[in-house]
Amino acid sequence: MTDPTSDQEWLAQRFERHRSHLRGVAYRMLGSLDEADDAVQEAWVRLSRTDTNDVENLRAWLTTVVGRVCLNQLRTRRTRRETPLEVHVPDPIVGPLGGGGPEDEALLGDSIGLALLTVLESLTPAERVAFVLHDVFAIPFDDIAPIVGRSSTATRQLASRGRRRVQGARVPDADLEGQWAVVDAFLAASRDGDFGRLLAALDPDVTLRSDGGTSRPGLVTLVRGAQAVATNAMTFRRVATSATRTLVNGLPGGVAWAPDGRPFAVLSFTVVAGRIVEIDVLADPERLARLHLEAVR
Repeated sequence: MTDPTSDQEWLAQRFERHRSHLRGVAYRMLGSLDEADDAVQEAWVRLSRTDTNDVENLRAWLTTVVGRVCLNQLRTRRTRRETPLEVHVPDPIVGPLGGGGPEDEALLGDSIGLALLTVLESLTPAERVAFVLHDVFAIPFDDIAPIVGRSSTATRQLASRGRRRVQGARVPDADLEGQWAVVDAFLAASRDGDFGRLLAALDPDVTLRSDGGTSRPGLVTLVRGAQAVATNAMTFRRVATSATRTLVNGLPGGVAWAPDGRPFAVLSFTVVAGRIVEIDVLADPERLARLHLEAVR
């Protein structure tokens, strides 16, 4: 006679082998670490209630389950927001300069900066699910179609629309040290209040997004253009002065600290052709408190 407890333990062990992968899928879908964890937990609940005897590829099965859960979360998120947020910076993955551990690497996979996550957030829920599952994780369109409730042909079109948006995003320079040289020059100019040097580090069409959440509405802002961003950066001297160098989603960034030692903001920079094209700032204290940033102090 089969022991149900042993069966459940065996199933849990199989699930744990795929947890990091599933969290990476959900993070790309949702741009939220907490929501990604919720989606993975829901996948486990569904697995534990399912007869898996006919499941040939558990990893693929779980990936599609997470896709369904994330699609529901994305649709609920849109319904819940009566008015869209003016600026929303996705949850950053902050790690030391030497690189994060295996868990962070599984989350990031191919580098997925905050700027790219922001592009993904501009897609419809179905476009985002179709693009991420097919283009990032190679799930066939025939398997994605039932998730989004479309035909295989229509699902292919959803992914194609998402791909066009993503391909329109600017690709960061490959040379990380070169990126750091530009970011360091920008932060030094901010500290010195040197407007000319700030402009030299910025692309003419640079975008600055700052998300202070409901607690800091004054730090919720979207600024475009080098002149406007440089002017804004002049007011961030204290942030630049207290910033600790870190990697944010695999790209140059920093954590700015308040005088009491708590994190004040996470900054992420996207450098293309030797100039900064995107600056993302997360300054929402509630979300910062959940990131456990003491390791990069």
